[in-house]
Amino acid sequence: MLYDPRLVQPMRDELTRLGVRELRTSDEVDEVLASEGETLVVVNSVCGCAARNARPAVAMAMGHGKQPDRVVTVFAGQDVEATARARQYFTGVRPSSPSLALLSDGELQFMLERHQIEGREARDIAADLTKAYDRYCATS
Repeated sequence: MLYDPRLVQPMRDELTRLGVRELRTSDEVDEVLASEGETLVVVNSVCGCAARNARPAVAMAMGHGKQPDRVVTVFAGQDVEATARARQYFTGVRPSSPSLALLSDGELQFMLERHQIEGREARDIAADLTKAYDRYCATS
């Protein structure tokens, strides 16, 4: 069962206002994730740890010097096809939402799963992201 689009729109807007691109189909996911460069994928969710921890952490990390080439999002429980396709790029990782995945040239380099997000402060999650950006992102 899909979430009511009216319910999730504010949660989508929280990321798109930051310039995060929504991927709503598997074709869009393949187009972006198979491309060269670094991509942060935010698997968004309606849960409290997405609202309190994951989305704010993404916002905080956007102010860091090094950045991925692209930041995109799929919405679990809403964009089912796109989310399932994005998760196929997260090799060796069980599906979880929210989650944050950094890919380089379509290959998973870094992942924060729900159990690494839930119960942590957004600033600590942002620090994990920025360390990954420093390690894997070429541009600043």
